[in-house]
Amino acid sequence: MQELISIGKILNFHGISGEARVGYSDAKRIEGAKKVIVKNTTLTIDKVRFHKNFAIIKFKEISDINELLNFKGENIYLEKQEVQKQMQDEEYLISDLVGLNVFDDKDDFIGTVDSVAKSAGNDILSIKPQNRDFGNVLIPFVKELVPIVDIKSKKIIIKPIEGLLPWD
Repeated sequence: MQELISIGKILNFHGISGEARVGYSDAKRIEGAKKVIVKNTTLTIDKVRFHKNFAIIKFKEISDINELLNFKGENIYLEKQEVQKQMQDEEYLISDLVGLNVFDDKDDFIGTVDSVAKSAGNDILSIKPQNRDFGNVLIPFVKELVPIVDIKSKKIIIKPIEGLLPWD
């Protein structure tokens, strides 16, 4: 089964010709997409333009408002393989961080990434410590604290500050 990545959500219609007003997480992914999956239906992107904080998308298969209303409120997905083809060398998916080993800047093993949570300011890494009597350690996913993410080596390096790790 194919793995899907959400890249946006159909919020409403735009005009009467069946264009969709889409809230998106990454404009570059929408611009690069040819076909998307919405509600288990493959739709072909005819054109994309941006207006304020939304993408306006015209799908070839949808010609009026009534057809689009069936998809209102639905997420738009791309196959993970398609997203990965668009990515640059230094880019990675947040979901790819789960399971990576985490080390401090002295190369001491801390644990593995258990999950990644979204917050208002930035993502939060939840790290399950190795052989510690503590619960998961939460690390803000910011460059100052997480300077190195190496997906190929399955390794993350953090630069702990005072009080970041409960055992320090």
